[in-house]
Amino acid sequence: MKRLLLISAALLCASHALRAASDTAYIAPLDTLDAALALELDSLEADSLDSLRNDSLTADTLLFDMAFNQADTLRCAEPVFPELPIAELPDSVYIQRLQDLPFLIEMPYNQVVRSYILRYVRRPKQLAALQQRSEVYFPLFTDMLGRYDLPYELCYLPVIESALNPVARSHMGAAGLWQFMPATGRLYGLEINSLVDERLDPMRSTDAACRFLRNLYDTFGDWNLAIAAYNCGPGNVNKAIHRSGGKRDFWSIYPYLPRETRGYLPIFIAAAYAMNYADLHGVCPGQADSVGTDTILTGVRQHLDQISHVLNIPKDDLRRLNPQYGRDILPGGKPYALCLPSDRVTDYIDLQDSILAYKADSLIHNRRAEIDLAQKTGINGGYSVNGVTYYRIKRGDTLGGIAKKFHVSVKQLKAWNGLKNDNIREGKKLRIGK
Repeated sequence: MKRLLLISAALLCASHALRAASDTAYIAPLDTLDAALALELDSLEADSLDSLRNDSLTADTLLFDMAFNQADTLRCAEPVFPELPIAELPDSVYIQRLQDLPFLIEMPYNQVVRSYILRYVRRPKQLAALQQRSEVYFPLFTDMLGRYDLPYELCYLPVIESALNPVARSHMGAAGLWQFMPATGRLYGLEINSLVDERLDPMRSTDAACRFLRNLYDTFGDWNLAIAAYNCGPGNVNKAIHRSGGKRDFWSIYPYLPRETRGYLPIFIAAAYAMNYADLHGVCPGQADSVGTDTILTGVRQHLDQISHVLNIPKDDLRRLNPQYGRDILPGGKPYALCLPSDRVTDYIDLQDSILAYKADSLIHNRRAEIDLAQKTGINGGYSVNGVTYYRIKRGDTLGGIAKKFHVSVKQLKAWNGLKNDNIREGKKLRIGK
């Protein structure tokens, strides 16, 4: 059995923790700004400056509503902090609460921000579900953001990108908590191929997102502009800066940004408000149903069906723990992370030989590593591949009979094929000649 490296990384497996016995804990992707999340917009030009100057609130609101209404709901308790009806709260309340947040990134208030705050807090069950998910993912986000010396409030970006759904996919191809497009994901070292998509790996994608955000901040020197560039690409932000006469403030270049991006920072601010002040609006988060996990690194090609059968772990559970393996196959050839319930890791190590043996021919060894090209068969049953003649042994054949067909000696056949006796087996091939 190959040597395995066991690492304690429960957060790497965090994607499973929100799955209770019922699927109601999962939320459909929050494609709030679907077109912008899905496209690298650097190559797109606006039809005219006039179209960019139009207020984008109506379009942004429509996108927000369509996506947010797809969310699943959780049962929530009655409000425990009743206050004025939401619509009657004065602007000064929202302004003060945003200013009280211990954030490095500024959280200014305006009527666009207010409109998105209301859309969050008026959906208490969906907001409760987001808070429930944050209990699992925010520790991972803040840990990684701290490693890169980034503001912790950037953890609210995945809230608006994916609704904290690690397997969220947009119709344009963005995927994962941070909604990476394939090209950007590969640029930041994420493996994306037919068997593996590390955009769905919470830890790997978060690490890549932190490096991406750090580079964007180094480019613009302003977190609001970096956040806008995360949405629409640095090229579009640079174009907006140029069209505004060189201004380097999000709200100053707002009219010149792509339509979807104009709502991106306001929604980010609204999400930060809603996640921090949900209790003041009578929202109670659901309880996250988490299970202890560990991650094991293995370079052995294997199928989740093998692990599921031998360890008696439901395959759907394994899929939720390992969303990056969309075809249920760990490719092998280099270390890949396998997330398991922590109480099953030692079983996996002890039973790996049995795991790898279970249906190996149909699940793993079902691809031909080498194949002969089809050739015309001669009158003596021989066929040629790359200038070498072979013969496929048939029932009733003897070594002497085959030697006679090809006008060679039995001794020669043995030498050419490394045979120590005259025993041959149907279906095997013999080399005829050196």
